[in-house]
Amino acid sequence: HSSTVGLCSLLNYAIVVFTEEEEEEEDVTSVLRDRSHIDETLRLATEEKAGDYAAALERLRKIYHTSIKPMEQAYKYNELRQHEISGIAEDLASSALYGEITSKPMVLFLGPWSVGKSSMINYLLGMHDSPYQLYTGAEPTTSEFTVIMHGEKIRSVEGIVMAADSSRSFSPLEKFGQNFLEKLIGIEMPHKLLERVTFVDTPGIIENRKQQERGYPFNDVCQWFIDRADLIFVVFDPTKLDVGLELEMLFRQLKGRESQIRIILNKADNLATQDLMRVYGALFWSLAPLINVTEPPRVYVSSFWPYDYAPDTSRELFKREEISLLEDLNQVIENRMENKIAFIRQHGIRVRIHGLLVDRYVQTFKEKMSFFSDPELVFKEIVDDPDKFYIFKSILAKTNVSKFDLPNRDAYRDFFGINPVTNFKPLTAQCSYMGGCLLEKIERAITNELPALLSSINSGKQPGLSSCEATGCGEKPKNRYRKNGGK
Repeated sequence: HSSTVGLCSLLNYAIVVFTEEEEEEEDVTSVLRDRSHIDETLRLATEEKAGDYAAALERLRKIYHTSIKPMEQAYKYNELRQHEISGIAEDLASSALYGEITSKPMVLFLGPWSVGKSSMINYLLGMHDSPYQLYTGAEPTTSEFTVIMHGEKIRSVEGIVMAADSSRSFSPLEKFGQNFLEKLIGIEMPHKLLERVTFVDTPGIIENRKQQERGYPFNDVCQWFIDRADLIFVVFDPTKLDVGLELEMLFRQLKGRESQIRIILNKADNLATQDLMRVYGALFWSLAPLINVTEPPRVYVSSFWPYDYAPDTSRELFKREEISLLEDLNQVIENRMENKIAFIRQHGIRVRIHGLLVDRYVQTFKEKMSFFSDPELVFKEIVDDPDKFYIFKSILAKTNVSKFDLPNRDAYRDFFGINPVTNFKPLTAQCSYMGGCLLEKIERAITNELPALLSSINSGKQPGLSSCEATGCGEKPKNRYRKNGGK
């Protein structure tokens, strides 16, 4: 009997505790923070902004494919670039330029473990309590590099698939090996913010953990993402500000990217105002030796998760800080499209100069060749001493060519070493009746189409077809097959 009474008491106690926990959970969920300011600040409440971005991106894609890429391919520009650049630019010069055009701004989250990086992403995307939220907890929970992207439906993408798809611009990650690709995962979901930006969540830094324990070069992978990030959030927990060797290594990798860095002092409502001021000062004291710049990165102090701020804390300050961070993020997103257009225009200028130079080499070779000449000796003389034949000086006489944009002369010795000059046609032969001339198209893109696209973004107008593309700028079609474009 006594055991039965004891069992009943235990069951009653369990029911009471369970009921209390349910009530506490209901109380917690009842104080979820209002998220309307996120949509307002990031301009997600209306369709226009995302629509304008997508239209501008599609227009930029079309200009590149119709006006710049044909000359790239005709004169094998990428093979020249491989002799001149390395690192991130080499990735762009190979097969990833299309990925660079189509890629959205990348926001990278770095910092020690369990400081709230994943919770912050869940909060910004409204993924709390959804089946696809990022897993969070007090222990180190994120062991993968997680890329959160836009997609038509919610699904996960394996790292090996992401690396194989060049359109995603993650194909260069294959060089870090299969062990890393197993630690890379993508999440696609239909979300307005993800139409304009991509988030990358990283494994937390754990002091005294060696790279070998991770099974892949962690610091090298971090560097790859740092080099491509438009905005870098370094997140800290005010209750653990220890700066160890791993964190020092991270800030050494961030050297030169100070303009992209934002420091987040997260979970700020866990401390009283006076304690928070001490922690803020301690954070600067700890980071001062690591960030040796005149103007330190911006520090945001708030609590980035979906629940309301703790009572008796500086909730108005935290709200203002959060809105300020959102405005900062929105500015980076908007500037990204302008930078992308400027990048493609600069790329187009270099492709045009390369085409003009190859054309000049081809013409000079044909002029110097005679019936009794040795082709190899003739071209060797030209490529060894291009100044003797005014190769580069003649290009400077063209419109919109700066001497500072001219490639290295030695690069062309290597270029023609693997690409015989006889493989190339002169620019006058690179025309068709329907497609027009390569030189005319790339010049029109550089001088008219790309600047017009940039103006449409700045003025808020909907990007559309250029008047030249629709009407041919009022000119009658020329017979491209006749010499010198006969009328």
